[in-house]
Amino acid sequence: MIIAGEDSGDLHGSALIKELTKIDSALKIYGIGGQRMINAGMKAQYHIKDMAFLGFAEVVKHIPFIKKVQRKLFETVKNKNIQEVVLIDYPGFNLNFAKKLKTLNTKIIYYISPQVWAWGKNRIKKIKRLVDLMIVVFPFEKEFYEKAGVKVEYVGHPLIELLSSYNYLPKNELYSKFDLDPEKEILILMPGSRKQEIKKIFPESIKAALKISKEFNLQTIVACSDNLEESVFRNLSSGNNFTIVKGYTYDILKHAKFGIIKSGTSTLEAALFGFPFVVVYSTSPVTYLIGKSLIKIDSISMANIVMAEKVIPELIQKDLNQEKIYSVSRNILSNPEKYKGIKSKLNKIKEKLGASGASRKAAELIYKELNVN
Repeated sequence: MIIAGEDSGDLHGSALIKELTKIDSALKIYGIGGQRMINAGMKAQYHIKDMAFLGFAEVVKHIPFIKKVQRKLFETVKNKNIQEVVLIDYPGFNLNFAKKLKTLNTKIIYYISPQVWAWGKNRIKKIKRLVDLMIVVFPFEKEFYEKAGVKVEYVGHPLIELLSSYNYLPKNELYSKFDLDPEKEILILMPGSRKQEIKKIFPESIKAALKISKEFNLQTIVACSDNLEESVFRNLSSGNNFTIVKGYTYDILKHAKFGIIKSGTSTLEAALFGFPFVVVYSTSPVTYLIGKSLIKIDSISMANIVMAEKVIPELIQKDLNQEKIYSVSRNILSNPEKYKGIKSKLNKIKEKLGASGASRKAAELIYKELNVN
């Protein structure tokens, strides 16, 4: 069983499933994921779109449904005699479910670690108690878990292999396919994959994006996640002078000049393409205050955390407004030296994330654990 609760987890989960079935085509895989994991061969018990809860209040509201999902998964593990459960990030749900699994003789492997190094060390005790093997994708995570006495393996980041093997559209084909203006470069807006976060992030971000685009002769493209309808964005904007693109995010990132990117895996994706951007994020005041009291690091962007410095500006909560996004973006775009400096630092991020082949290495470790008593 493999459980991913978010779009990025679906991405890494699908690559993992492909590698697992290359090792053993007879494997039966159940779980939670999105269309990518389903296409790779997983029998879905639930789709990630059913699991898109954001913030503490949302989770509390959905507790009855969450319990129902966990009951169904637990029954599936029992009835299908599942030997191993792989948890991908999504810690609130996954660690809670791992606790229930401990009553069965099921091996628990975590792939893509929860950010326990950011949230303080309370969760590390739980992980040590519940998880048989932690497979991490950042080099600093290995040292963190080893110090805590958790069995851990570092495989590198799966985005490296994904981006290097991706079949990119040439710039002229991309522009032609989406009827883009060949005289203008691209400003990409990535506002998230959940409706709740988009409602908070998109309205101010699109206003700023359009203002920046007009001033610097750019065109705004909104990257739409596969699980969303384009109408989500149209309904939140009074203007119509932007292009919504679904399914070609990496092609757009490859040819982008600048970005406004929601905090999350997408900041790492954008950083690996090496163009400057600003990070935006907003959640409910209650969730933010609880999070702020728990988080032990200065940055929320994975790009900045990996680089161990604030290379990319972060605009959070009240700072996520049209004026601030415009002002910070303008400061970068109107200053060629600053733009070049950010670009230069981001170009070093790839070497920090290891060589290609993370999904294959993770699959080999997971398959090996199947046969270890």
